[in-house]
Amino acid sequence: MPCKLLLQRTLFILVTACSSLTLGNSIEELEASGHLRIESALMPASQIVPGQKVTLTLEIATDRWFAGGTRIRIPEVPGLVILQTEQFASNASETRNGQTWAIQRWTLDLFPQRAGDFTVGPIPLQLHIDGGKEGAIQGEVHSPVRHFTAAIPASLAGTGQWVAAPAFSVKQNFNRALDTLTVGDAFEQEVLLEASDVLAMMLPVYHLEKQLGLAAYPSPAVLENIVNRGQTLASRSIRISYVAEKPGQFVLPARDYFWWNTRSTKLEVLSLAEVRIEVGGAAARSNNTTTAPRSSLRRGLILLSSLTLLVISLILCRRYRRYLPLEGLGIYLSDLMVRMRTLWQPALPSRLNPENSAED
Repeated sequence: MPCKLLLQRTLFILVTACSSLTLGNSIEELEASGHLRIESALMPASQIVPGQKVTLTLEIATDRWFAGGTRIRIPEVPGLVILQTEQFASNASETRNGQTWAIQRWTLDLFPQRAGDFTVGPIPLQLHIDGGKEGAIQGEVHSPVRHFTAAIPASLAGTGQWVAAPAFSVKQNFNRALDTLTVGDAFEQEVLLEASDVLAMMLPVYHLEKQLGLAAYPSPAVLENIVNRGQTLASRSIRISYVAEKPGQFVLPARDYFWWNTRSTKLEVLSLAEVRIEVGGAAARSNNTTTAPRSSLRRGLILLSSLTLLVISLILCRRYRRYLPLEGLGIYLSDLMVRMRTLWQPALPSRLNPENSAED
């Protein structure tokens, strides 16, 4: 019995020693001995079009546990936008062959900007793994290399620009009715484009078309990206202010937007409807008719005041003519005429820019 117990203890010490030797004291040794595993996967892996989001998942697994944060060095690949939209890993634990493994899953978003073949990796990973009594083991490992191809389907050929996403919407609205406008009226148009699993900078630009008699003043587009549990919602909002400068009929043309539906892998077309605008000149005539009586009334009041002052002055001159010498009377009348002429002049010029001949 003592011999059997001694044999068990000896075997336990040997197994522990061998485990310590195989564990190693570097990240490379941990990976080589199978105590650390790095995997990667692409989703989707095929039927990818330019502009479509491809998710690269990096899985780091160890039968120890993580002693610190993980750092990912994002590589640069020509023609490929790579973003780490999630700043934290998805942590989990699994039982493999009766042993518990700690797992970190990181995701990177890949957006091919052209058709062609792409190679991603190896991606450097800075890890901190618990090494038992030796403390944390730090070092760098690399993820496996992944390849994928982006191609333009026949239905997209010749479209120029499209949005590749599982969901896409386009809408517009105006802040007032457009069939009762008059010269000088203003209105505002808002165009909103929204899509999931794309970046706001990839959404189409709204191009204005100049129209004589309808001035347009666009505000800078507002781009927004919202990330929620790995899902990205992008939006581009455009606001345009219009001012009717001339009467007539104006048209904001219809616009088509091409959408590659990544769920159905089919091309769809979203449209903004044509908008007709009616501008009349009634407001200008109404303003003229209301301004004319006011101007006549003002001139009549000035004339009445001038005549009243003239009568009072003549009465005073007749009453006190013996006390006023002839030369003084002439100066007094001359000064009186200057004052009357000043009263006759309007307080403001008839035009804000008298030197401008635009109204002549």
